[in-house]
Amino acid sequence: MIRAKKRLGQHFLADENILGVIGRLAELGPEDVVLEVGPGLGVLTAYLAERVAHVHAVELDRSLEPALAERLSGHANVHLHFGDALELDLAALGPVPGKLVANLPYNIATPLVVESLDGLPSVELWCVMVQREVADRFFAAPGTKAYGAVSVLIQLAAERIGFHPVSRTVFRPQPNVDSALVAFRRRPLPSDFPAVKRAVTAAFAHRRKRLANSIELSGLATREQATSALESIGRDPDARAEELAPPEFVALTHELAR
Repeated sequence: MIRAKKRLGQHFLADENILGVIGRLAELGPEDVVLEVGPGLGVLTAYLAERVAHVHAVELDRSLEPALAERLSGHANVHLHFGDALELDLAALGPVPGKLVANLPYNIATPLVVESLDGLPSVELWCVMVQREVADRFFAAPGTKAYGAVSVLIQLAAERIGFHPVSRTVFRPQPNVDSALVAFRRRPLPSDFPAVKRAVTAAFAHRRKRLANSIELSGLATREQATSALESIGRDPDARAEELAPPEFVALTHELAR
């Protein structure tokens, strides 16, 4: 019997009834090339393989290889990649993936999604199963407790097209938290997205401080420069990062670069 490894954030998908919801939110088609991270025992992988042209399945846990090989033996369109998804060169995969569809391991869900925004430019649609609080954070509104750097970056890069709460009973072992499926489609990135990402990261680095002070403490600009930039975009110099909407961070980045 294969046991999930807590240190890897593993919770294997066990209830296949959720697969239809994933297929609908991911808008799967016969020509799609899909990237799946954390295939586990291959339940979702096999479902994808029967509906799309190609599946790249990336798994860190080598001990799952025999089970995956057996489950996927009849699917020649699945390519298994073993390694850390945060370290592998996923942009070099061929054929290039156009969708990221996965039950993401809890411990890499947020960094993987954020890095894929500009690191995987071929991906046009994401449909990921994550902890409910993470899913809420992705599209949280400014001024709310869940709103943060991740919210800003994802909302600048994509628009949400679907959301579905997921019971913890669909996993083995059952996690101690609720989950959700969230689907979002790419929108054009700001041309200076790397600079925007640095500014957003600096802005939220010290949440209890005013934005200008946080930017200074992060070494991105002086407090005076940050204050001037905020005034230039029509914001109170004492504003905090969680008060600014995603487009305002783009404008702020432009002003800081002047």
